[in-house]
Amino acid sequence: MASTYKQITASANIKSSAGKLTGIFISAASTTPTITVYDSAATSASDPVILATFTPTAGTSFNFPDQGVYCKNGIYVAISGTVSATILFE
Repeated sequence: MASTYKQITASANIKSSAGKLTGIFISAASTTPTITVYDSAATSASDPVILATFTPTAGTSFNFPDQGVYCKNGIYVAISGTVSATILFE
């Protein structure tokens, strides 16, 4: 299956059902940015963490080749600071 993408600049629910996180591209990041990715079908930071909080750098791509990172509930990306990112998922 080919990846789908969603470009975000704020916290967002990327996928509301089971799927795979296949990559993240950071096009811009400033003002003490952070990203955390949750296995969540809704806008919830109380669900399991897929990717612990990290500080993104502009022009950086994080790829999860082969099978991707499986999420049983969905994909919710929490952003703080100023970030522009493209989330790749199936």
